[in-house]
Amino acid sequence: MKKTVRMPHAFVMMLLILTAAVALTWVVPSGAFSRTEPGLVQPGSYHVVQKEYSADAVLDRGRPSEGTARPVSPVAIVSTIPRGMEAAASLIFMIMFIGGMFGVLSATGALDAGIERLIALTSGNVYLLVPILMLAISAGSTFLGLISEYLVIIPIVVLLARRLGLDNLVGLAIVAIAAKIGYMTSVTNPLPLLIAQPIVGIPVFSGVAFRLVTFVLYLTVGVVFLLRHIRKGGYRPGKEMAHDSSPLRGRHLAIVWILGGAILVMLYGAQKLDWGNPELGAFYIFLALVIALVGRLPSRRTAVAFLDGMKGMILAAVLVGLARAVEIVLRDGMIMDTIIHALSRMAEGSHPVVVAQMLVGIQMVLDILIPSTSGQAAVTMPILGPIAHLAGVSGQVSVSAFIFGNGLTNTITPTSGMLLAYLATAEVQYGQWVRFVIPLVGILALMSLAAISAAVLLGL
Repeated sequence: MKKTVRMPHAFVMMLLILTAAVALTWVVPSGAFSRTEPGLVQPGSYHVVQKEYSADAVLDRGRPSEGTARPVSPVAIVSTIPRGMEAAASLIFMIMFIGGMFGVLSATGALDAGIERLIALTSGNVYLLVPILMLAISAGSTFLGLISEYLVIIPIVVLLARRLGLDNLVGLAIVAIAAKIGYMTSVTNPLPLLIAQPIVGIPVFSGVAFRLVTFVLYLTVGVVFLLRHIRKGGYRPGKEMAHDSSPLRGRHLAIVWILGGAILVMLYGAQKLDWGNPELGAFYIFLALVIALVGRLPSRRTAVAFLDGMKGMILAAVLVGLARAVEIVLRDGMIMDTIIHALSRMAEGSHPVVVAQMLVGIQMVLDILIPSTSGQAAVTMPILGPIAHLAGVSGQVSVSAFIFGNGLTNTITPTSGMLLAYLATAEVQYGQWVRFVIPLVGILALMSLAAISAAVLLGL
C-alpha cells in the first residue's frame, strides 16, 4: 500500500524555517544598505559588515562591537519567538478578537439563518455564487487594498461552503484566491502604489489600464480554476438541496444589517481614519457587544461564546508570531540586505525583457523574507528601480514586476502571517492549501512573465 507523504504540522514547519534562518546567519556574510529617515534604502550604499564569530555569539551574551555584526545564537530559535509575538501583537490580538466576535455571532443563530437565505435566493447554485463572491472580494483588494479585513468573512464563506456540501478548502479558496489575485494586479491598491510608484519617479495610480487588463484575465483564470476543482469533486448544478426559504425577520435580520454596516464602517476607518490593527481589534470587541445585545444573548453565554471563538484563533496567533520571528532573526544577523544585494546584481546587464522577467523572480524570492507588501516596496524598489532603468525597463514595468512577484509568493509562502491567519481561520492545513493552489500559482506565474514581457515590448 502506497504511503501518503504528509507535511509537518504548521507549527513544526515554522520552527524548522526559524531554525534555517538562524543557520543562514552563520554562513551568509553580513551587510547593510544606508537608509533615509523614512526607511527607504539608498541605492548603491551596500557595504559589508564584519562578522564576529565567538563563544558570546553561540551563547547569546552581550552585544557585538560597534560597526560589526554577529551570527544569531541557536538560543534564538526559542528566544526570538516571544519577540516575534510582541512585534506582531496588534495583528495577533485583532485575529483573536475576530474569532471572539464570530463566536458571539454564531451563538445568535443569525449567521446560519443568513446563509440559508442566501442559498434560497441562488437555489444553492455554486456556479452562480462563486463568481459573484470572488468578483466582489477581488474588487475590494485590487481597488482598495483590502486583505486583513477579509478575515472577518472567511468563517461566513466557509460555513456557506459546508452548507452547500463542499469542504473548508473551497470556502477558503473563494476568499483567498480572489483577495490574492486582487493584490497581484493592484489596479488602484494604495498600499503598494503609494510607495512604489513615487520611488521610481512615475505618477501614483498611473498604468491603470495595463493592471486592469491583468486583473480581468487573472480573476477569470482563478474563478475557472476553482469551479473546475469543485466540479471534479462531484458537484453538479441543479442538485436538489433542502433549505429554509423563509425571509429573515426580527433579530436575525437586524444582526445581518449590523454586520453589513460594520463592514462599511471598517472600510471607512481603514481608508479615511488610518485605522490599524489596534483600532480594528477594538471595533470587533464593540461589534460583538452590539450583536449580543441585539441578539438578546445572556451575559454569561456571550462571554463563553466570545472566549470560545478566541480559542479557535490561537494557532493563527502563534503562527503569525513565528513568521515575524523569522524576519527578526534575518535582521539581527544583518543578512537581509546581503541577500537583497546579491539578488539585485543578477538582473544587471541583460536584455530588457529578461531583466523584467528576472525582476518578477527576484521579488518572489524576496517576498519570502519580507512578506509585507509596503515593507518590500520600501526596501526593494530603490535598488531594483535604477537597475531596471539602466537596462531600458520603465518604472511602470518595474512596479508591475514588484506587484506580480509579491502577490504570487504571498499566496503560498509560510512566512506570510496573513496567509497563516487565513488558513487557521478556515481550519485548513498549510500542506493541503499548497497542494491545492500550487498549479494556479504556476499558471499565474507564467501569465505574469508573459504580461511583463508584453509590457516591455509595447513600451509601457
